[in-house]
Amino acid sequence: MLAHKDLLRKYDIPAPRYTSYPTVPYWTDMPTSEEWIQSLERDLAKKDSSLAIYVHIPFCETLCTFCGCNTSITKNHSVEEPYVESVIKELDLYISKISNLKNRSLDELHLGGGTPTYLSEKHLEYLISNITGKLSPNKNAEFSIEVDPRRTRRTQLEILYKYGFRRISLGVQDFDAEVQRLVNRIQPFENTESITETARELGYTSVNFDLIYGLPKQTIASMEKTIELTLSLHPDRIAFYSYAHVPWIKSSQRLFTEEDLPKSEEKRELYERGRKLLEAGGYQEIGMDHFALKTDSLWKASQEGRLHRNFMGYSSHKTDVLLGLGTSSISETSDSFHQNEKLEIKYRRIVNEKTIPSFRGHKLNDSDKKRRQLILKLMTTWEVEIPSEWKEDLKNYLLEMESDHLVEWAENKIKITEDGRPFLRIVCTALDEKLRNSQPNFPIFSKAI
Repeated sequence: MLAHKDLLRKYDIPAPRYTSYPTVPYWTDMPTSEEWIQSLERDLAKKDSSLAIYVHIPFCETLCTFCGCNTSITKNHSVEEPYVESVIKELDLYISKISNLKNRSLDELHLGGGTPTYLSEKHLEYLISNITGKLSPNKNAEFSIEVDPRRTRRTQLEILYKYGFRRISLGVQDFDAEVQRLVNRIQPFENTESITETARELGYTSVNFDLIYGLPKQTIASMEKTIELTLSLHPDRIAFYSYAHVPWIKSSQRLFTEEDLPKSEEKRELYERGRKLLEAGGYQEIGMDHFALKTDSLWKASQEGRLHRNFMGYSSHKTDVLLGLGTSSISETSDSFHQNEKLEIKYRRIVNEKTIPSFRGHKLNDSDKKRRQLILKLMTTWEVEIPSEWKEDLKNYLLEMESDHLVEWAENKIKITEDGRPFLRIVCTALDEKLRNSQPNFPIFSKAI
């Protein structure tokens, strides 16, 4: 059996994160606006279908150089009003085209970015009141928001709480001053502490921290300190992400060099050390990159087989329709994906013309649908039952991983071993028909480790 460091070397190759299947670079059969509306209407007409809304707020006052999100960097807050108006117009556009969307029961509402708390109290309330006024939240609806502790005020959290927000996710990344300097995110511990305490004081029931390993100049000692400070604030759940180095997509990542980044073995050591400290602090590993206390809904969902994964990451229950509003937002139905126009100014222009702001999308064929479900199962439970007719092909593909004790078979079931968990993304490629049939000849995905 190969040593751990040899396994890391062998399998540290580019692979998708599988927030969708097919993955975005392999979307080919784009639905027309009419087909996209019909797909939404079909799913929303189902008796027990559930609806989630994601709103993308792209604005940030400063650029974090590790970020791979679609952002618009500006300190000019006059951009807020026309953007919020456009998001509401987009929702109105869908309501006018889909008869059963009006007053639809809303199961989830998520605000992400960018920096959602870039918005003033006035515009934040205007946005949320319009959405909740047109799509009635059910009594168990889950509302959450991503916040930047440097840009968040108590008055904003009070407004959010008033409208039903109970989950808050804080962008932390790392508490080390030198790492923060290199990624252009100076965020003293006191900022994070203050927002965490304020949220709890107001009654928020779930606080999440986003941490990243693999950032420039991170060391075992600095990671231990970051985890120690994190544990002192006792968040309910923690997303412990691998830094995705994709400078061919995000040129800002070239502000530091590859020499500043931990090598693959060092990077994985950062994760393993962090994981051990989190587990010692009472956190349970859930799926890929996520940890939660046993009192959190995410842990309970994982134990009850309800854990779900989509473009927003892991969630405690599945929604049938994810409708994305705002620039670059991605939507999902049972048979289609749809992404909005990525340029903010162009997005606003298209919406103001009363047109669906489509950028790209994909209509899923039968094979896509089947593989999507199998990859989702593997990403949420570490095992999956595969069709008998696929077994020979998958067994051959996974032969080396099986020899390296990363996966094992039980009849037609693929199980990821404890040693194989760091390589979850690589194992999922076995089910990725499109990637296997058309290997890219230029960089698309970040490395798996």
